[in-house]
Amino acid sequence: MIFPYPIEWPQYFTATIKDRLPILHADKYKNIITDSLHFMVQNNRIEFNAFVVLNNRVHLIWQPLPGHSLFFIQRCFMKFTAQQIKFALKDDHNLLMEKCRVNKKDRQFQIWKRNPQSVELSSQQVFLQKLEYIHYNPVKASLSLYPESYPYSSASFYETGVDHAKMLTHYTG
Repeated sequence: MIFPYPIEWPQYFTATIKDRLPILHADKYKNIITDSLHFMVQNNRIEFNAFVVLNNRVHLIWQPLPGHSLFFIQRCFMKFTAQQIKFALKDDHNLLMEKCRVNKKDRQFQIWKRNPQSVELSSQQVFLQKLEYIHYNPVKASLSLYPESYPYSSASFYETGVDHAKMLTHYTG
């Protein structure tokens, strides 16, 4: 099945912390990610279908809504979350913060690895494959026994239909 052509296709998006540092290990840092996503949904910037926040990366399925470009959504997400993580690291983990120090003209610190991955999901088959991949990541990373028991994932939403975060749109195909 091919989706009717939208302004922007749903996107599978992966952002990884520079040098795969486990910065997102603590819930405080995971909440920065989910709060940012919640803001974008509430402000009608994205339709949001799936996510998982792991210790050193995030995987998302989202789609920019009319009036918002994919480039703008990704840039805002990366910039805002990096800034918030940096502020929190200054208060909590000075040593980890120093591992993020870079010698660049435009910045002193870098949280996210450059060039996140973004893949257009123009078929139901690829969408469902990425959805399953996202949901099984915490099991594969030994963070949970079952996909739906990991709290920083949309797997329980797809299992129960209850959106505790109040930001997800259920993909029905």
